[in-house]
Amino acid sequence: QVQLVDSGGGLVQAGDSLRLTCTASGRSFRNYPMGWFRQAPGKEREFVSAISWSGSGTYYADSVKGRFTISRDNAKDTVYLQMNSLKPEDTAVYYCASSFGLATMLQGDFDFRGQGTQVTVSS
Repeated sequence: QVQLVDSGGGLVQAGDSLRLTCTASGRSFRNYPMGWFRQAPGKEREFVSAISWSGSGTYYADSVKGRFTISRDNAKDTVYLQMNSLKPEDTAVYYCASSFGLATMLQGDFDFRGQGTQVTVSS
């Protein structure tokens, strides 16, 4: 069974940092782009960040640019999202995702998704 298992969420204060981790199982995603989406209560799903299969290309939503950093370790089939200077508006369920093409993710969609990890930032 193909799975993306994401973890690392929690309750933090504004200005704090968190690192989300996503590990693949059931199949390897090392040859595919990966990324993160988020969804806050009552809001639509939002693209957060993506990384090319090689790691050479990284992409961010304007709302997180300069604060979040995406990276991957293909040897471990793992992708990370380092989130610094967190704000209350970053509060959401964060989903790790992958797709067969980078364009799919940059357009706000994906082919595989993790179960989600809750990030709550208090003011």
